[in-house]
Amino acid sequence: MQQSLAAAPTRMNIQTWGLLALLGMIWGGSFFFARVAVAHVPPATLVLLRVGIAALALHVYIAGRFDIYPTLRARWREFLLLGLINNAVPHLLIFLGQTQIGAGLASILNATTPIFTVLIANSMTVDEKLSPQKVAGCLIGLLGTAVLIGPRALAPFTGDGGPPLWAVILPVFAAISYGLAATYGKRFRGIAPPVTAAGQLTAATLLVLPVSLVADSPWQLPLPPLPAILAVLALALLSTAYGYILFFRIMAAAGATNTSLVTLLVPPSAILAGMLFLGERLTPLGMLGMALVLMGLVVLDGRVFARFRAG
Repeated sequence: MQQSLAAAPTRMNIQTWGLLALLGMIWGGSFFFARVAVAHVPPATLVLLRVGIAALALHVYIAGRFDIYPTLRARWREFLLLGLINNAVPHLLIFLGQTQIGAGLASILNATTPIFTVLIANSMTVDEKLSPQKVAGCLIGLLGTAVLIGPRALAPFTGDGGPPLWAVILPVFAAISYGLAATYGKRFRGIAPPVTAAGQLTAATLLVLPVSLVADSPWQLPLPPLPAILAVLALALLSTAYGYILFFRIMAAAGATNTSLVTLLVPPSAILAGMLFLGERLTPLGMLGMALVLMGLVVLDGRVFARFRAG
């Protein structure tokens, strides 16, 4: 689950920084794996494989601990909603977008999640209202998003041959869905984090299964090539199942605010993987957009400026 940039920070040690960098590479790699897989597996079926395999892996990992099954039975409606807005919908939107755009651009657009989380929390909660610092961070981040989307909006008139506008906008809607999930997810604070992860992924599997069956008729699809199969497995087992386990381990050791710094590490990792293995290139305008988005996240986080004032 994407986290908002909030809560009191805890001291980070070298091991925790290493785990955070690893998580950034793993989640950045998810955009690379998705770009490879979506060329051979339709988006809805790819979502099904990602969440279904990851859910199964987490159930094996939990092995009945943490009162998982009584919790799932008691709160199944809440898990269904969380699985919808934190997995099924955003994953499908991102994969649809990645049929036309590269891993780097998709990751930058998805990095706006904390910005939308702050805006949504301001309107839906009573304890997370906008401050001047948050307003500034949101405006800078949204400006970066506008820089990234702007040329695509003009493409029909300029004929620049870039990706279609809808493909660029879909990851932004995914970020909004993640923002809703981060706000809604507060009601799961009393549940063991691995149970929350397994519950939402199980719910997402049930939700996306009929969509895949109707939209893709997966039993009629040809067997994907080996690289695509490996990408699907990496997406499910590494980026999703293990990514959640690692995420919660870092959160337990360093707190939610420090863990949220992974948001800054995902786009560079995805861009590097896209450049090395897919031949993608980030335009100067794309670099400017990424810089503005990351700057907005730094302003939202606030620690750099707090330390500057303290010094």
